[in-house]
Amino acid sequence: MQTNNVNAESRRDFLGKLAAGAAALGTVSLTPFQMQAAPEHPDNEFADVEAWFNKIKGKHRIVFDATQPHELMPFAWPKVFLLTNAATGTPEKDCSVVVVLRHDAIPYALQSDLWSKYKMGELFKAHDPVTKQPATMNPFWKPKEDYKIPGIGSVPIAINQLQDNGVMFCVCNMAITVYSAVAAEAMNMDAETVKKEWLAGVLPNIQVVPSGVWALGRAQEKGCTYCFAG
Repeated sequence: MQTNNVNAESRRDFLGKLAAGAAALGTVSLTPFQMQAAPEHPDNEFADVEAWFNKIKGKHRIVFDATQPHELMPFAWPKVFLLTNAATGTPEKDCSVVVVLRHDAIPYALQSDLWSKYKMGELFKAHDPVTKQPATMNPFWKPKEDYKIPGIGSVPIAINQLQDNGVMFCVCNMAITVYSAVAAEAMNMDAETVKKEWLAGVLPNIQVVPSGVWALGRAQEKGCTYCFAG
């Protein structure tokens, strides 16, 4: 049995580690970054990504940059954008909304069994919006009931519900590479095995992109206005 223990030291900000260099990486080596330089397979694993971004159409376009758990905001704001556009004459079918899950927000792109196995609520400081405790499952994938927003009431803002409204979600492969290596070392597991498990656990219809910052650039090239979602 593997011990599902991920300590605070393992969770140190990977951007800070990268800037400090190999000597300061501590629990993470530069290997995950080096692996990104050349694809593991002859074929480009991101060959379909450009086609995915070509789905961005419509009169009003926006990309939300989700870098960390930020209560309901990475999911409430896309809904607010659609609702208020509808209220001012543009139906959701004529809007394009992209949410980029990167850095500490990547667990929201993953299945709940991975949240439980790798204690992602603790690793990423992602709290259940109801209990306010570290989440033991993905709180924004098919929740038991809609979340309530003061002054508004119940609002369907789960990822699956937003996808039904046409919202496009993508997740950063670079962050998955780094954080899966952090989790693997903390649990004495093989980094590549853990990475493959995380990638296999990406939720339906969420696009894996080379990096979140790459995706933000592509979305803006497609005419999306940038909005920081926390």
